[in-house]
Amino acid sequence: MSKITPDIIMQMKKRSDPITLLTAYGFPLARIIDSAGIDIILVGDSVANTELGLESTKSVSMDDMIHHAKAASRGVKNSLFIGDMPYEAYQINQSKAVLNAKRFIEEAGCDGVKIEWFKNCAEVVKDIVKVNIPVMGHIGLTPQTADELGGLKVQGRDAERANALIEQAITLQRLGVFSVVLECVPDMLAKVITESLDIPTIGIGAGPYCDGQALVSYDMLGIIRTRKPKFVKQYTDLCSQIEKAIGDYKNEVKRRIFPGKEHSYTMKKEEVDKLKVNKNLK
Repeated sequence: MSKITPDIIMQMKKRSDPITLLTAYGFPLARIIDSAGIDIILVGDSVANTELGLESTKSVSMDDMIHHAKAASRGVKNSLFIGDMPYEAYQINQSKAVLNAKRFIEEAGCDGVKIEWFKNCAEVVKDIVKVNIPVMGHIGLTPQTADELGGLKVQGRDAERANALIEQAITLQRLGVFSVVLECVPDMLAKVITESLDIPTIGIGAGPYCDGQALVSYDMLGIIRTRKPKFVKQYTDLCSQIEKAIGDYKNEVKRRIFPGKEHSYTMKKEEVDKLKVNKNLK
């Protein structure tokens, strides 16, 4: 399998080949996702909730993101590898946006970055695209600015707000992004946006009409027990499997079943007999 590029992702839309995206935050899971043939791996700022125990994605730092992206990149050979620009990387100080985007490419080995829509989004995207860094846009529910959108809820249910999202998508395409994430928008709005763009849309809670689909890997694998959004499909329950394995380990240690002979190293008897026992330790 050859390395996936932004151009390949855009070609997938043209040939109606659905795009797959999952998140990863470190080497082991990134390697598994890459080996499974997922098209895009995103080091999402959802690492704030899933790995760091923070309440909001807004709290994760640039250094946190680079640390996790560097780890995940070591497991990626074929997937398109995208770094999620955290809130502090471009919304607090817009002048640092290009420098921080370059960090994802040069330090962490990412192939591009993702930018959530905010008030000055167009200017930031324009600046990053200008230095030839591929950008994935993100509109709809943008968690970094959810407090300005009325919270973590579906966006674009009324025509006025829906038309604003259509304009955002068209603006991002004009600025040169290679794809747009649509998060938590009605399915028919996602259909209109998808049909209006030449670049792919990737939905997460945006229905079946997008050019691709995304999920947070920990949600679809059932690794964390939290209340999941309506759009999440859990494909397995690793949390229960891990708990059972840990319980089995504890039980075997308590009953002195583990470790057994098959897990132990041995010495020849004549060597054991030569061991000096320090009687003072008895």
